[in-house]
Amino acid sequence: MNEQSTRVAAPADQYVLTISCPDKPGIVHAVSSYLFMTGCNIEDSQQFGDHDTGLFFMRVHFSAEAPVTVDKLRASFAAIGDSFRMDWQINRADEKMRIVLLVSKFGHCLNDLLFRARIGALPVEIAAVVSNHTDFAELVGSYDIPFHHIPVTKDTKADAEARLLEIVRENDVELVVLARYMQVLSDDLCKQLNGRIINIHHSFLPSFKGAKPYHQAHARGVKLIGATAHYVTADLDEGPIIEQEVERVGHDVTPDQLVAVGRDVECQALARAVKWHAERRILLNGRRTVVFA
Repeated sequence: MNEQSTRVAAPADQYVLTISCPDKPGIVHAVSSYLFMTGCNIEDSQQFGDHDTGLFFMRVHFSAEAPVTVDKLRASFAAIGDSFRMDWQINRADEKMRIVLLVSKFGHCLNDLLFRARIGALPVEIAAVVSNHTDFAELVGSYDIPFHHIPVTKDTKADAEARLLEIVRENDVELVVLARYMQVLSDDLCKQLNGRIINIHHSFLPSFKGAKPYHQAHARGVKLIGATAHYVTADLDEGPIIEQEVERVGHDVTPDQLVAVGRDVECQALARAVKWHAERRILLNGRRTVVFA
């Protein structure tokens, strides 16, 4: 057997193209023709046409055998994007998304995301953790991740959010994750980071608002424990929903057991939402989302 017959082909570069635009004939043909003409191969493709909004959504995972840069791909695709009035992106599939985690005094979601990122279960790089308390500084430090303590009061809220934006910009952060961050973000911050902030909350809202929602739920005899991961908007806890998780409970559970179940479902729903966003599987569709999971 000669050297040529045993040579293993180098892996092709992998990319993800995401598209949302007004629905009309010819979009899929234009995209597939472009990829063929540029020497690329479609590895996976998903699409959805929403008859209610008249919008078309598409995610294409493709490979490029010949050497090419993402900048060249973007430049050559621009004409197609303009002709169909597309909101589109092309990114490397192997590029980890840089994120910032925000947390207050409940650390279960923070701990879960830190661990998942460490073992490679999430395609992200945690650039920093920001908190209005110092409770988890040691935990974050054990992962060699910068920890920023930014106290928030009514008088310092604007300055605190300005510092958060500095951290986002200085670290080229694409996503901010509220891992049980118990502060309401201003309308201005929500607008500046539109589609780039994910929050997690218990699904009892709005029925059980305020302190100790799981204890309120226990008092009402709930049978389902839930959690909702969603994008943050100026409307509190009403942003586009990404993922929800539920678990059935019986009449014999205690309030503390409800809290424990709630922590688990919150971690699961938030981790899935972060993973799908980082893999560029989520497209905004007005007040809803299209999730190519």
